Amino acid sequence: MENLLKLSAETLAKIDEVVPKYPQKRSAALMVIHLVQDELGAVDDTACEWIAKRLELQPINIKELITFYPMLRENPWGRKHVRVCRTLPCALRGSYGTCKTFEKMLGVKEGHVREDGEYSLEFMECLADCGQGPVVIVDEKTYENIEGERATKFAELLLDGKLDGVEEFKSYEESLNQQIPKQ
Repeated sequence: MENLLKLSAETLAKIDEVVPKYPQKRSAALMVIHLVQDELGAVDDTACEWIAKRLELQPINIKELITFYPMLRENPWGRKHVRVCRTLPCALRGSYGTCKTFEKMLGVKEGHVREDGEYSLEFMECLADCGQGPVVIVDEKTYENIEGERATKFAELLLDGKLDGVEEFKSYEESLNQQIPKQ
């Protein structure tokens, strides 16, 4: 099959490896979508058609998955993707205000990518850290208790590219790495 998407040989090999593991090609759709999205950043109409052809499906069969699942997207995120939890425990601790602060300071509406492609903002369901909300994830780092003045300071540091290494805003993942004894 022609590689119209310009996928890497590595991704094509992963797709070729994963599809036969399923009893029907259609069952591999989510895995293939994830592989394509991991490389391209999103699954647009061209990618949808390519995946459908690869799995012997109609493009609408792929499109319905992409538009249903929130972790799949048709347009790429910004270079820095910010997610704010909106589930009840975080909402009660101020996540709606946190999201509004980020919209204003980062210059991007929730659910969108800033015009220059630098930031995207997503207000989403549970980020699985209910006891320490509001929870914010930047790219793949989780930050806790980001509300009020802390949200403002957090956004300032993010905009200045100085968030990493600030003790006050140590990510959950960084904290875990410090707890693991080195051998």
